[in-house]
Amino acid sequence: MPSSFRLVYAPGVMPGKWVRIWNERLPGVPLTLTQVPASRAPELLVSRDADAGLVRLPVDRTVLSAIPLYTEQTVVVVPKDHLVTAVDEVSPDDLADDIVLHPLDDVLDWDRLPGRPALERPATTADAVELVAAGIGVLVVPLSLARLHHRRDLTHRPLTGAPESRVALAWPEDATTDLVDDFIGIVRGRTANSTRGRRTQQPGGEQGQQKQGQRKQEQRKQGQQRAGKTERPGRDAGRGQRAAGRASSGKGRRAGGGPTPKNPRRGKPRRGS
Repeated sequence: MPSSFRLVYAPGVMPGKWVRIWNERLPGVPLTLTQVPASRAPELLVSRDADAGLVRLPVDRTVLSAIPLYTEQTVVVVPKDHLVTAVDEVSPDDLADDIVLHPLDDVLDWDRLPGRPALERPATTADAVELVAAGIGVLVVPLSLARLHHRRDLTHRPLTGAPESRVALAWPEDATTDLVDDFIGIVRGRTANSTRGRRTQQPGGEQGQQKQGQRKQEQRKQGQQRAGKTERPGRDAGRGQRAAGRASSGKGRRAGGGPTPKNPRRGKPRRGS
């Protein structure tokens, strides 16, 4: 069995819940968790440097299997004194007069970016956030990235009519291992005892097998005890013995059904006068 399960994830994705469940169910297989740029996660899966990844779609489905998990809301990040903070949501037309920053690591698939383009593209989303804080422009990102790079002097509003980012669990097409199946079950919310899961016991070597054997023995004992209560052989035998005793004692009864007296009283002969 591998010494660990290697999981990579894109920035903004929150794998903590799934990792915690993994550690509870598979304590014998440590999970190695690594955050990587969104664009690099599929590369690590193809090169077998990771067993699975929480990635942003699209990915090459000819070499990677993927299960879409959720779609993120798209927001625009602006300074707190920006005009759009007066409304609950924003449309692309509302950004027509703004410089909309487009970082090189952008995860949204744009046909046409709203607003006015900047002279240069920031290298990263983190760099773009710094420019927004400096009043140079605004930034459109998935909600999780806006939260990841939160600053007190910035806020965000939902942006309608914009591309959305989808998060998926992905792994190499020809490397669907047992441990990958285990993680798929966790992500999909299956219970530890789900019949759809691969495993019938947790990995833990001989100790895990011994625990399973003990549970089976207890189940067999309980089954035998329930069967014994249903049949009640001792009680039934006692009833038979009492019935036989009553039958044998019936020989001393009279035809009328009354008992034959043990010491019948006999009258004395009367003396002649």
